[in-house]
Amino acid sequence: MTDISVSKSTYAVENLSWLLDEGGYEAESITLDISTFTPGTHYPNGFIPSGTVVGKITATNLYGPYDDAAVDGRAVARGFTARYTKVPNPANTAVDAGSALRFAGVVKESKLPITIDAAGKVDLASWIRFV
Repeated sequence: MTDISVSKSTYAVENLSWLLDEGGYEAESITLDISTFTPGTHYPNGFIPSGTVVGKITATNLYGPYDDAAVDGRAVARGFTARYTKVPNPANTAVDAGSALRFAGVVKESKLPITIDAAGKVDLASWIRFV
């Protein structure tokens, strides 16, 4: 039996204007805990944009949005999502998503999709240069 049902795919145009220098492309594979992201803030179109600052959740070793007030480990900025990350099922935030962590390079702060505070910049100062 052939499936001829109508389907819909959504794509996002990558915007890497925040990344001025890849620094040798220092990135590593990570998993994002989608339940820690806010749909309207972090992925209004179903994609978490590249340049989103993330922190590592201590209990699970998953990553979520950096939050200086968080008590789960995300209060320490670890880097940025290196590319757009599609949220697998926006209606089910229990599903995690694979991504890549950019932890070195030169970043144009004014082009980041979400602003980073002074404490987050201090966390990243050894590997990231902000301009």
